[in-house]
Amino acid sequence: MADQALENMSLRFEAMYSKTGRPSIPPEKLLRAQLIQMLYSVRSERLLMEEIDYSVLFRWFVGMNLDEPVWDVTVFTKNRDRLLDGDVAREFLCEVVEQAREKDLTSDEHFTVDGTLIEAWASLKSFQRKDQKHTPPDDPGNPSVDFHCEKRSNQTHESKTDPDAMLARKGNGKEAKLSYNGNLLVENRNGLIVTTELFQANGTAERDAALVMLEQIPGDYRATMGADKAYDTKDFVAECRNMRVTPHVAQNTKRSGGSAIDERTTRHDGYAISQKKRKRIEESFGWLKTIALMRKVRHRGICKVGWVFTFAAAAYNLVRMRNLLARPVGAACGRGELRLNTPKMGR
Repeated sequence: MADQALENMSLRFEAMYSKTGRPSIPPEKLLRAQLIQMLYSVRSERLLMEEIDYSVLFRWFVGMNLDEPVWDVTVFTKNRDRLLDGDVAREFLCEVVEQAREKDLTSDEHFTVDGTLIEAWASLKSFQRKDQKHTPPDDPGNPSVDFHCEKRSNQTHESKTDPDAMLARKGNGKEAKLSYNGNLLVENRNGLIVTTELFQANGTAERDAALVMLEQIPGDYRATMGADKAYDTKDFVAECRNMRVTPHVAQNTKRSGGSAIDERTTRHDGYAISQKKRKRIEESFGWLKTIALMRKVRHRGICKVGWVFTFAAAAYNLVRMRNLLARPVGAACGRGELRLNTPKMGR
């Protein structure tokens, strides 16, 4: 499946090759090595180069000969950063999703959206006032910083290490961390990721990203969209209906003013099915954070983090599709439901 997706992107890769200068690493091999890093939870590029050096299977997957020298880690990262400038990860995800559509593994009518916080590669010591004068630290490696009696917010402070990261927390009583907001649009048939969006964690990023992803759904027919209580706002529900999307949002009855969803939506059987199916999106987030190492990203900047997040979603789809295509057609569990295997790949 990876071969077919990369072959369809061959014209784009040919435009990336330079006609002059020293030969660089082919983009196809870069993406294959990046896939190995995510599928096998390799924590760093340096360790990835070491494992490709002595693993015959990794060399075969990347497309290297047994006697071919492995790239230097600095050369690998610099060539990979060149791919980050283009929308290569988005195109790779689209090619994988198109393969799933051809195999009738996706739904074109029923979807689920959700978002999660992705911890940025920056410490709280770097979160300083925007108008603060730069003074030499007492210890350049680990400076002493005193935050007592200081009120910090995203309006007055920013990270000196990663300015795009913002201070956010998962809920009341949780600690605040410098984070990004990663969002997924998942189809409800087999839980495959259709598209992704990465926004700054500004409080409304989940709803804003959901509207952006819903606009990318092909076709002009009405679709359904399951979501949790965080999406139960009047503005969001009204905008979904303007886009011909039925919002199957969980009701938040404790909010002042009541829920924006009434019995005109909840009385249908499809609403209960969407509420049951929407929990499957947590499997995607769990795999991305545990196996693909997206719990805390090792890149800085919203463009780089978004690229890696989208490529990790494509890797999840490849593993998920492998499991779906490997099972017997019509294989059933005890209750007559199709067996859905959660993708598990690691060490």
